[in-house]
Amino acid sequence: MKEIKVQDHSHLVRDPLTNAIINTNKSGYDEYIARREVKKSETQKVKDLETELSSMKDDLNEIKSLLRRLSNES
Repeated sequence: MKEIKVQDHSHLVRDPLTNAIINTNKSGYDEYIARREVKKSETQKVKDLETELSSMKDDLNEIKSLLRRLSNES
Protein backbone atom coordinates (compact mmCIF):
# COMPACT_ATOMS: atom_id res chain seq x y z
CA MET A 1 0.00 0.00 0.00
CA LYS A 2 1.11 3.50 -0.71
CA GLU A 3 1.66 6.04 2.05
CA ILE A 4 -0.62 9.08 2.13
CA LYS A 5 0.90 12.56 2.42
CA VAL A 6 -0.22 14.59 5.42
CA GLN A 7 -1.72 17.92 4.39
CA ASP A 8 0.52 20.97 5.05
CA HIS A 9 3.42 18.75 6.26
CA SER A 10 5.75 17.72 3.47
CA HIS A 11 7.88 15.51 5.73
CA LEU A 12 4.98 13.51 7.20
CA VAL A 13 3.10 10.57 5.68
CA ARG A 14 0.35 8.29 6.97
CA ASP A 15 0.59 4.51 6.78
CA PRO A 16 -2.85 3.44 5.54
CA LEU A 17 -2.56 0.01 7.14
CA THR A 18 -1.82 1.15 10.72
CA ASN A 19 -2.97 4.77 10.36
CA ALA A 20 0.38 5.81 11.92
CA ILE A 21 2.04 9.11 11.07
CA ILE A 22 5.62 8.62 9.85
CA ASN A 23 8.28 11.33 9.76
CA THR A 24 10.31 11.04 6.55
CA ASN A 25 12.73 13.85 7.48
CA LYS A 26 15.94 11.82 8.01
CA SER A 27 18.14 14.84 8.76
CA GLY A 28 15.69 16.09 11.40
CA TYR A 29 15.72 12.67 13.04
CA ASP A 30 19.52 12.55 12.96
CA GLU A 31 19.68 16.00 14.59
CA TYR A 32 17.30 14.83 17.31
CA ILE A 33 19.46 11.76 18.01
CA ALA A 34 22.60 13.93 18.19
CA ARG A 35 20.92 16.37 20.61
CA ARG A 36 19.72 13.46 22.74
CA GLU A 37 23.24 12.01 22.93
CA VAL A 38 24.71 15.38 23.91
CA LYS A 39 22.09 15.76 26.64
CA LYS A 40 22.76 12.22 27.87
CA SER A 41 26.50 12.95 27.97
CA GLU A 42 25.97 16.21 29.89
CA THR A 43 23.70 14.46 32.39
CA GLN A 44 26.32 11.76 32.95
CA LYS A 45 29.02 14.41 33.51
CA VAL A 46 26.88 16.08 36.16
CA LYS A 47 26.25 12.75 37.90
CA ASP A 48 29.97 11.96 37.85
CA LEU A 49 30.82 15.39 39.30
CA GLU A 50 28.21 14.98 42.03
CA THR A 51 29.67 11.58 42.96
CA GLU A 52 33.20 12.98 43.01
CA LEU A 53 32.13 15.95 45.13
CA SER A 54 30.40 13.68 47.61
CA SER A 55 33.52 11.56 47.87
CA MET A 56 35.66 14.64 48.46
CA LYS A 57 33.29 15.82 51.20
CA ASP A 58 33.57 12.45 52.90
CA ASP A 59 37.37 12.61 52.67
CA LEU A 60 37.42 16.13 54.16
CA ASN A 61 35.18 15.07 57.02
CA GLU A 62 37.49 12.14 57.73
CA ILE A 63 40.54 14.43 57.68
CA LYS A 64 38.82 16.87 60.04
CA SER A 65 37.93 14.05 62.39
CA LEU A 66 41.52 12.78 62.40
CA LEU A 67 42.88 16.28 63.02
CA ARG A 68 40.50 16.78 65.95
CA ARG A 69 41.54 13.44 67.42
CA LEU A 70 45.22 14.36 67.04
CA SER A 71 44.73 17.77 68.62
CA ASN A 72 42.88 16.22 71.58
CA GLU A 73 45.70 13.74 72.19
CA SER A 74 48.32 16.46 72.43
